[in-house]
Amino acid sequence: MKTDIQIAQENVSLDIKSIAEGQGIDSSYFEAYGNNKAKINNNLLKELKTEGKLILVTAINPTPAGEGKTTTSIGLADSLNKIGKKVALALREPSLGPVFGIKGGATGGGYAQVVPMEEINLHFTGDFHAIGAANNLLAAMLDNHIYQGNELNINPETITWRRAVDMNDRQLRNIVSGLGKKTDGVERNDGFDITVASEVMAVLCLSKDLADLKQRLARIIVGYNFDGQPVTSGDLKAAGAMAALLKEAIKPNLVQTLEHTPAYIHGGPFANIAHGCNSIIATKLALGLNDYVVTEAGFGADLGAEKFLDIKCRVAGLKPNAVVVVATVRALKYNGGIAKEELESENIEALKHGMANLLQHVSNITTVYGLPCVVAINRFPSDTENEIQLVSNKCKELGVNVVLSEVWAKGSDGGIELANEVVRLCQTESDFRFCYSLEDSIEEKLNALVKRIYHGNKVVFTDEARAQMQKLEELGFGNLPICVAKTQYSFTDDPKILGAPKDFDITVRQLKVSAGAGFIVALTGSIMTMPGLPKIPAAESIDIDNDGRITGLF
Repeated sequence: MKTDIQIAQENVSLDIKSIAEGQGIDSSYFEAYGNNKAKINNNLLKELKTEGKLILVTAINPTPAGEGKTTTSIGLADSLNKIGKKVALALREPSLGPVFGIKGGATGGGYAQVVPMEEINLHFTGDFHAIGAANNLLAAMLDNHIYQGNELNINPETITWRRAVDMNDRQLRNIVSGLGKKTDGVERNDGFDITVASEVMAVLCLSKDLADLKQRLARIIVGYNFDGQPVTSGDLKAAGAMAALLKEAIKPNLVQTLEHTPAYIHGGPFANIAHGCNSIIATKLALGLNDYVVTEAGFGADLGAEKFLDIKCRVAGLKPNAVVVVATVRALKYNGGIAKEELESENIEALKHGMANLLQHVSNITTVYGLPCVVAINRFPSDTENEIQLVSNKCKELGVNVVLSEVWAKGSDGGIELANEVVRLCQTESDFRFCYSLEDSIEEKLNALVKRIYHGNKVVFTDEARAQMQKLEELGFGNLPICVAKTQYSFTDDPKILGAPKDFDITVRQLKVSAGAGFIVALTGSIMTMPGLPKIPAAESIDIDNDGRITGLF
């Protein structure tokens, strides 16, 4: 089998202009970046009246065995295209940190990929660099304001705004800035987040247009004054310049799959740190131009799908028509306690135990959120008929069908059955609802998530987090949705507890408001906003030859 990059490099793509024309995009809204990618002016949204069916692809909790959520999303879109539906993808952009680290990129795999995969994974159209620049402009203006006399009376010990870089660099998590001569700034504790964890990223992805972007940027809280009142980007008069830096980044990017299905790839907040969804603008643009739109949410359904439904859909007024939950037999056996090295062998008992993880995610989608659902099993050669039949039987007990997906090996031909099932689900009635009400207190919202989505007992606050909660409610932020920063590997806040555990608490150690994005972040466990590289990072295997051909990129 060829590598992903070999398949992508051998593919012959259509000129991106023809993809845009097939979408019905007038040339006045089309800005080509070479022959294989383009920016679409988001003003086109004002002209679009119709809205297609929205399909959310999510998954079980990720494991080292792999699940293939993005590959399934891409393959499903190609398969819908193949059966005659007008369809597009709406996906996130990859971060350079995971590309060079351990997780990898976000362009799919095998014969279900978006292209140009190298460019999408490496810089793309520069959106993340613009977001990082806007983030760091605000940091520079904040420190300069303090240096120049601190007219806003900012307490340096309460500064919450950090600098950003799109790289896994643990060395920058905690630093001291302003060292040197008096003219080099005011010395203080500081640090960096990875760009995808920056609130600017969340703001861009949740903004409806340029005016909304500016308003959200102005609401970003950078710290507090000595009276305990929040100081914002607007107070620092930074929002206009930040928006200017994001003038091009706010426009969705158009590319294509290996089979020429249109793909809008825009924005990329992490799902375990931020809300994990592509931009509202890209999703709505795709919905206005197509009968079906396939989108995905990061990591497992307890993180990405929950935030997609409780945050993004609430802000954008979206309602999914169907949900696909992706799993593999291998990953389910891993959740059942089997070591990665033993996953090739049939093990019905381990599969029975691991099935609890899948069934809990499925039940959450159908009973908590009231949405129709199908389980897509990415088939591996080692999967046995007995194992597949067990998965199918257990899901049918919940009224959910199981469909095998072979899009990685066969492209659109491997996802026809899944496409037909999704079309059928989109024609059924649903009763979409949120997990909690915005009128609930912060503690009530968190308890709703712990009990209804994670299936634990309750939320527990550290003394620091409880004090922060009281302060946020006093400042009027208690009616915002919650964005839980939690490990992706478990329903709990402990990455080692797999399956579908019960009788546990979730400890919130810190609460902070992202006033621009419009949600409260609850940090749990040991989750960090600046990841580090593994002992052997993927970057060691990436190279480029004298002709400019990249190797080792998956």
